[in-house]
Amino acid sequence: MEPILALLLALGPFQLSRGQSFQVNPPEPEVAVAMGTSLQINCSMSCDKDIARVHWHGLDTNLGNVQTLPGSRVLSVRGMLSDTGTRVCVGSCGSRSFQHSVKILVYAFPDQLEVTPEFLVPGRDQVVSCTAHNIWPAGPDSLSFALLQGEQSLEGAQALETEQEEEMQETEGTPLFQVTQRWLLPSLGTPAPPALYCQVTMQLPKLVLTHKRKIPVLQSQTSPEPPSTTSAKPYILTSSHTTKAVSTGLSSVAMPSTTLSSEGPCYPEIHQNPEADWELLCEASCGSGVTVHWTLAPGDLAAYRKREAGAQAWLSMLPPGPIPEGWFQCRMDPGGQVTSLYVTGQVTPNPSSMVALWIGSLVLGLLALAFLAYCLWKRYRPGPLPDSSSCTLL
Repeated sequence: MEPILALLLALGPFQLSRGQSFQVNPPEPEVAVAMGTSLQINCSMSCDKDIARVHWHGLDTNLGNVQTLPGSRVLSVRGMLSDTGTRVCVGSCGSRSFQHSVKILVYAFPDQLEVTPEFLVPGRDQVVSCTAHNIWPAGPDSLSFALLQGEQSLEGAQALETEQEEEMQETEGTPLFQVTQRWLLPSLGTPAPPALYCQVTMQLPKLVLTHKRKIPVLQSQTSPEPPSTTSAKPYILTSSHTTKAVSTGLSSVAMPSTTLSSEGPCYPEIHQNPEADWELLCEASCGSGVTVHWTLAPGDLAAYRKREAGAQAWLSMLPPGPIPEGWFQCRMDPGGQVTSLYVTGQVTPNPSSMVALWIGSLVLGLLALAFLAYCLWKRYRPGPLPDSSSCTLL
């Protein structure tokens, strides 16, 4: 098949005579087709006296994907990666022939971008990564990344080497790819932008596609938006401990031992339960007949221990472990009002290390006390005046 195709491409078509026509629709010499979609290319020939003959040549054109009609052949492209290649339609009237070649490129570019971290913190250098999943083709000639501030490329960001890996999913034996671009991001200026954006662009013949993902920047007086802000209530967090939490639309302060204050309609409230090592309590003081439920937590709610009793609902880790990072949200019914709390996370101290530290401190204290008692006894015991240089009290 390949020698025939090469010969057809080398030979130019004859000049059409009056009463003859040779058409290919769509007429473009290069066609990009999204994987999983179909495209039909119709090649037709008409002759004034002779019988018109039309044939498609190229990869997989004899496997039932060519439909024969009077004076035309319809080539069906199924949107599979194996459809990529060059096809040639040849039409003839008697001894005169005409041809048209079409280069078909099947591509995969789903909107499956992943960015890390989930939000940026001003005042420190950070590495930002953006990963595009299930991509084909994945070469630098067709795929490019950009880190944007607004609509412009971010100045000062250093692009690191692009990484490319095969995805677990395979199509027709041809693997798709995940492509990751990382940037070394210097400390954001003051005031910091509200967000940066990762933009991935696929450029194909007569087709340019883009996907974009937002990376919020944690502000001194704002916070990342929770996944759902329907009827969301802003609130203020106050605490004297070290685990940071962020509330909807207000300043980031510390948690646990959290209290909340609000104005306006009645909303549920989220507290740190003082009676547990790490447990959140959502409650609504909105009269009788209301219930609250936990609707969102980092990871999966099934990984947490939940207790719900009317207007109160408790949430804790199961089993005990590091405090998770992300958005917690509870909902009140009837009404549907929700309250969201963002926790940046903190590793729970290891109980065994805390016990060891306490025992060590106790031993040191006892040794110091024994030394003090010995010095006092030596100084004030009956008999000749002791040499004070042998025991000095600090």
